[in-house]
Amino acid sequence: MTATLPWPVQTVADWLPLWKALGFFFATFILEDAAAVGAGVLLATGALSWPAAFAACFLGIWTGDAGLYFLARLGGRRWFERSSWKRFSAKVARSERWFSEKGTLLLVFSRVVPGARLPTYLAAGFLRLPLPRFLVVTGLASCVWTLLVLGLTQMLGAPIARWLSAYRQGGLLLLGGGTLLLMALHFCRRRAQSFELRRLRAALGRLRHWEFWPAWMFYPPVAIYAAWLALKYRGLTLPTTANPGIFSGGIIGESKFALLQELASTSPEFTAPAELVAGGTLEERLATIRKACGGQIRYPFILKPDVGQRGAGIKLVRTEEQAVEYLKQTSASLVMQKYCEGPREAGIFYYRFPNQSSGQIFAITEKNFPTLQGDGQSTIQDLIWKDPRARLIANKYLRRLGERATEVLPLGQRLRLVQSGNHAQGCIFRDGSHLWTPELAETIDGISKKLSGFFIGRYDIRYASDEDLRAGKNFQIIELNGAASEATSIYDSRNSLATAYRTLFRQWDLVFAIGAANRDRGIAPTRVSLVFREWRHYGRLEATYPVSD
Repeated sequence: MTATLPWPVQTVADWLPLWKALGFFFATFILEDAAAVGAGVLLATGALSWPAAFAACFLGIWTGDAGLYFLARLGGRRWFERSSWKRFSAKVARSERWFSEKGTLLLVFSRVVPGARLPTYLAAGFLRLPLPRFLVVTGLASCVWTLLVLGLTQMLGAPIARWLSAYRQGGLLLLGGGTLLLMALHFCRRRAQSFELRRLRAALGRLRHWEFWPAWMFYPPVAIYAAWLALKYRGLTLPTTANPGIFSGGIIGESKFALLQELASTSPEFTAPAELVAGGTLEERLATIRKACGGQIRYPFILKPDVGQRGAGIKLVRTEEQAVEYLKQTSASLVMQKYCEGPREAGIFYYRFPNQSSGQIFAITEKNFPTLQGDGQSTIQDLIWKDPRARLIANKYLRRLGERATEVLPLGQRLRLVQSGNHAQGCIFRDGSHLWTPELAETIDGISKKLSGFFIGRYDIRYASDEDLRAGKNFQIIELNGAASEATSIYDSRNSLATAYRTLFRQWDLVFAIGAANRDRGIAPTRVSLVFREWRHYGRLEATYPVSD
């Protein structure tokens, strides 16, 4: 008499689909996306049914998500309440309120961003996001994600399966080998999880600090206000007439060297010497650099694009080898400039109406260059991640440092993280209104009135002491920016977002009003087509610029 298994499983072969489904269920705990892809391939071969594949992957993924939540809520939170970290309870409470507001969006966002799920789900549990809300959001997200991965893999899985013809007969063996591979990948992934967690914390930190918001998030209100001003003054490109002596008024495409050249001829005592790197070939441009180094400029010097914005492509060049490396990266016109060590830097935003005999300082930005101090044990990248501000833009610093990021900084040694006085490059900006004096205002006004057709913009200057700057002496202008420049004091972290917008709205009021006054004097605005063409041209140029110092 032949033994049979109870209904509905009559033979051992009938157990195989169940074992396969269970295998994929547990595989999702190791690497969920890879498990779903494997199940999709089996769907394509007919070795697994849709209900079994979907149930195994969906339940595995959802169960794993819930496990992370409970691990952090029951284990992590209890540990926190008993540890010395409890002194940060007030900050955790604020984070709970913030996560309660943004949690749904973050959970959905993490489902489609590699590496974001683990830290987000742990944070949800630790910060006590309501369990029903967590389960509903992650359940719906996991359901959609599972269907998407299985469906796409099933469509693409047939040719893969034909190439791996043995898969039809050896599904379990392949699944076992795949599981071992997944375990190896998981080992590598675990080593990267701490880095992914730090990246997520940095991203969340940037969202909470508006000064680090990306342009697409920060500037829409400014763009809307500028559009209203364009209607009010009846001219979309009216800002291009704000500075008739600068190409497009300084909106886009203006030459930094042309402005420095005029400053050098009218106010040489206040202008850092600069030379245009001319020539069509690398050898010709290098010859220009060598010739300039025989005059007022010596190594180290600053090398930067003649057309640039937001500190793009600015490098401190210490050797000819570094200069050659820069020249190899871009064929754009370049400016070499004497390195003014400072050590202080400020941005002074100035304006004057055409019918006025004197102008005013609108805002002053005090620029602080962040530094790290070595402890003899931590790598530079570890020191960055430990710093409460530097870690918010760690990717910017680490990209600039390159291989140096893994270097251990000796005890007491300081490392300057940025050379360019630009907020986008990691410089710290503070409101420098305390530096204003009648003497400084008079000096800046005198310099500005000597320039042809300049009425509004920002001077970037290096100086040795606050006392000298207040006295309006002993400083060097390293750059002059036109109508598109900003009163960068808004990026002081002590400012509110509303304060920043009020300042920018007032600034653009001035730009349009001065542009309208110049239009009344017969100055024609730059054509929209030309502005657009210059904007596209600059986009192509910027892509060739090296990482800024």
